[in-house]
Amino acid sequence: MKNLLHKKIAIPVIAVVIFLSTTAFKNDFFEIAKQIEIFTTMFKELNMNYVDETNPGNLMDTAIKSMLDDLDPYTQFYNEQDVEASRINNAGDYTGIGAKVLTLKDKLVIVEPYKNYAADKVGLKAGDEIIKVDNVVVSDFKEDAANLLQGAAGTEVNITYKRQGKTNTVKIIRESLEIKAVPHYSMIDDKTGYIVLRKFNNKASSETLGALRALKNQGAKQLILDLRGNPGGLLHEAVNVTNIFVPKNQLVVTTKSKVKKYNKTYYTKRDAIDTEIPLVVLIDGRSASASEIVSGALQDMDRAVVVGTRSFGKGLVQRPKPLSYGTQMKITISRYYTPSGRCIQSLDYWNRDENGKATRVKKENYNEFKTKNGRPVYDGGGIEPDVEVEFAKETPITKAILNENLVFNFATDYYYQNTVENLKAFQLSDSEFKSFKSYLKTTGFNFETKTEKAISDAIEIAKEEELEDVIKTEYQNLSTALQSYKSNAIDANKKQLKSLLTDEIIKRYFYSEGLYMYYTANNPEIKKAIDILNNPNQYANILK
Repeated sequence: MKNLLHKKIAIPVIAVVIFLSTTAFKNDFFEIAKQIEIFTTMFKELNMNYVDETNPGNLMDTAIKSMLDDLDPYTQFYNEQDVEASRINNAGDYTGIGAKVLTLKDKLVIVEPYKNYAADKVGLKAGDEIIKVDNVVVSDFKEDAANLLQGAAGTEVNITYKRQGKTNTVKIIRESLEIKAVPHYSMIDDKTGYIVLRKFNNKASSETLGALRALKNQGAKQLILDLRGNPGGLLHEAVNVTNIFVPKNQLVVTTKSKVKKYNKTYYTKRDAIDTEIPLVVLIDGRSASASEIVSGALQDMDRAVVVGTRSFGKGLVQRPKPLSYGTQMKITISRYYTPSGRCIQSLDYWNRDENGKATRVKKENYNEFKTKNGRPVYDGGGIEPDVEVEFAKETPITKAILNENLVFNFATDYYYQNTVENLKAFQLSDSEFKSFKSYLKTTGFNFETKTEKAISDAIEIAKEEELEDVIKTEYQNLSTALQSYKSNAIDANKKQLKSLLTDEIIKRYFYSEGLYMYYTANNPEIKKAIDILNNPNQYANILK
């Protein structure tokens, strides 16, 4: 009787649940179909009847980008050229002029010619401004002009560029280039190996593994893995890199989504290469995504000491979805969580502030989690290092200077006015830093702090409320204090700015390979890592 009663109750409940879920699905489907129909009819009427000629492709491109802007910066639409660029980035191969290039509004700027490749062979230098590719003027090109530089290996391209006010043209033969995930590894001293892992393409784990084996053969008894500036890449490669240092069947990362099939756990699948070698992982504010998976997992397992500054906090997972006509869409489908349960994502794009900007969790609202040994670690976005190198943390003024490419531009001028012959002995002098400060003044550099913006907004509101005279004195005092701060901010950040300038200048003379060699002798974060590794008690105590 009791079982019959249960069945009588259960069957209607199940039916109601199925009905509600089916109804919800139908409602969602109807709403999507409705909005598509509205948009389609509107788009047709606009293109047929607008007073001037329209470009349907440009209109649709704007519509798509505007729609995606309301979500997050990682959900993107890829046209055919973008799809190919993404394939190159993940595969680690590239055919073009052999240079890292920055796309600006009316020109392409050579950021770095790769040593002994096509651009380098014809003498192109960092800072050269490409204004014309064959017969195409870059400023007139509506798409990403960097695509003009790509093409089949062996094909010719004529590059017109400006350097130090003079215009030149060179002919370049395009060639294939392998983009290494591990561009450098070496012995810092007789027992410390150093591996630079710059991206997580499909060769990341194999190249890291090869570097580790080579260093161990050279006598490495302890290791520094440098993930600074690594923007991430392939998830499975992050798991494989972690697996080099931790045993099989260890949880590395979890993804959580509203769609059940995207809720996944990723474990190490192979036997580790070395679970004992003392390991320091270097991170900074540009270490993101897969870099944060590796550093977060190794930290949560107490397998490595993490040194540097808090990582970027990119904990959103994207998956490519093919669309029609060779296009593609990359959609955010879930979030990353480290083995302890920490969410890596720092910015909340779905609960924006009154200005429409993504919000960040306040420090007082961080949640505590525990590593394998019971050490407290916290969420709030990104990976917080076990040992922070304070001066390396980007401040508002250094960010503003970098965003305007002023360090880069100063290094360009420096290169044409100076010679540097001794790599490891190079030091930027105080007089040269003074020249940099003078250079900033000539550019009209002036950054606005968030506080300054808030005060400016407040004074406008005060004018509307006729309270300007009441707060006039206080406003002037605050403005004076802020101007004093800004005038002293360059000197207050002298150590970091000298480091950034040194890095950029070194690359001009000795390429990235030279910069890594310079790091092994001079970089403060690497010196901190060596100090920790050379003190076994300190290393062990950090991980307890």
